[in-house]
Amino acid sequence: MRYRTYLKLAANILFHSKIRSWLTIIGIVIGVGSVVTIMALSDSMEADMESRFADMDMTSITITPGYSQASSAMGNKFGGTSSSSTNAELTDKDVMALKLVENVDYLYGQITGSEDVYYLGQSASISLTGVDPQVWQYVTSYDVASGRLLEASDNYVAVIGDNVANDIFDQPIGVNQVITINGKSVRVVGILESGDNENGIIMPIDAAVDIIEDAEEDVYDSIIVTVDDVDNVDAVVEDIEEKLMISRHVTERDRDFTVSDSSSQLESASDMMDSMSLFLGAIAGVSLIVGSVGIANTMFTSVMERTKDIGTMKAIGARNRDILMIFLFNSAMVGLVGGVLGILLSLVLTSMLPMLGLTIMRSSMGSTLSPDLVVIGISIAIFVGIISGVVPAYRASKLKPVDALRYE
Repeated sequence: MRYRTYLKLAANILFHSKIRSWLTIIGIVIGVGSVVTIMALSDSMEADMESRFADMDMTSITITPGYSQASSAMGNKFGGTSSSSTNAELTDKDVMALKLVENVDYLYGQITGSEDVYYLGQSASISLTGVDPQVWQYVTSYDVASGRLLEASDNYVAVIGDNVANDIFDQPIGVNQVITINGKSVRVVGILESGDNENGIIMPIDAAVDIIEDAEEDVYDSIIVTVDDVDNVDAVVEDIEEKLMISRHVTERDRDFTVSDSSSQLESASDMMDSMSLFLGAIAGVSLIVGSVGIANTMFTSVMERTKDIGTMKAIGARNRDILMIFLFNSAMVGLVGGVLGILLSLVLTSMLPMLGLTIMRSSMGSTLSPDLVVIGISIAIFVGIISGVVPAYRASKLKPVDALRYE
């Protein structure tokens, strides 16, 4: 027989068992739709992460108070402050010790907190960051949409994020407008571009110490170090750890600070994304397994229903290979239809996620299906269909004509 004949007979089997075939196809649709949607979201999140880290200064190192063996085992990737020493602090003494580290361009301490901000009779709790304006303007990767960055002579002024300026309050906050924080008037000198610390306020550290509750002079929540060359980052990290352990009179067993760099954060984020995608993909893969069992069940039933037809075909000259190919084409066709509908389902799902307001990594969770994902999704569906139909098709091809014609 020719392949066109195989296809015609396989389609005939599919269309003459509509309800059973469509129930089987639904399983493949759900499986393929889930897998392709997860792959699309994974690609979208990876691209989003790469774009965000592309703007990050890879020569930046962050020191934070606190240390734990758990954070060490994870490589201290995010500079977490999980600590076995709850009273650990970073002070000017640490800054002085770090000034002895070689290959460092810039060094400054910063503090953070959350305070109520008042503007035109409205209030909102907003994150504040206090930085050294003499250094921060040279190391920051943030860009201003209007106004300017902080300067060395600034005191009670601030640079605010795009959301703070335009979304949090009913009336937008413009450059040179005055906001009130903890009873202190602060003038806005700059508004950051969208995507740069959108929900925060950055101000000189001297003013931040006065404004942020519980903040202390010469005590920092973190210390930022900028290295002169990315190739020197690892060496500087080791030097920082050595200098601070000596300065703070601690050993590896009782150290009370964490050192993290941008490259390790990128590596950790990438590993986390891969693990999450693998986990979600495995869950979605269960749907494909269920769908493959459905295809196998449908194929076994089709073989039983068409036992006499198989006997008739063999009696008039059909070979075992012809019977095998007919049923394999039938199972592949079930997979193909399920794969195409699964791709359509994935398109609907990925387009609906932004409408539901879901976000990942501070950006819209929506994504588009690349041609590669479409091909992969349909290929998976056809492969699952063929694999599921191999055993039923083989059994059908081995039926003896006499026994098949006698089958009731």
